Amino acid sequence: MNLPNLLTLIRFALIPVYFLAFFSDSPYNMIWALTVLLFAGLTDILDGYLARKYKLVTELGIMLDPLADKLTMLAVILSFIISGRISWLAAALLITRDVAMIVVSGVFHLRGKKTVPATIWGKTTTVFYYISLVAIMFQLPLADSLLWCTILLSLVTSFVYLGQFVKLNNRTLL
Repeated sequence: MNLPNLLTLIRFALIPVYFLAFFSDSPYNMIWALTVLLFAGLTDILDGYLARKYKLVTELGIMLDPLADKLTMLAVILSFIISGRISWLAAALLITRDVAMIVVSGVFHLRGKKTVPATIWGKTTTVFYYISLVAIMFQLPLADSLLWCTILLSLVTSFVYLGQFVKLNNRTLL
């Protein structure tokens, strides 16, 4: 277990911490929840930087890193549904896309297919997710518009990844 993979595992552990912060009775619960998310985001940046800089990229890390990202985002979306901050339609689109990405990646990995590492499209989508989620968390005026732009970007990113996957695996999906 190398340091980048350990940082990724920490992101998994932060998911229940986020829920505790978000749903706490504290008047500062949104600030605490945002702090947890920002810390998760920093560990995401740090693990990728360390993995590339010190040549610590592993197949496990390539698979766990986006899984940690997706599960964190799913946790946030779930908290927004429960608290009534986003519509069921927006949540369904975001959740369906993320669950599909997790399941498809897992199936491809189990079939011995190469996994596409994170790209600028994926990282840009993640940044938009964070911006949108902060806007929704604090109920800022453009939050809904930002969310729909993020949903569109995430769908485009999915097709980009699918194309890269096909190219990486010599044009075969299964």
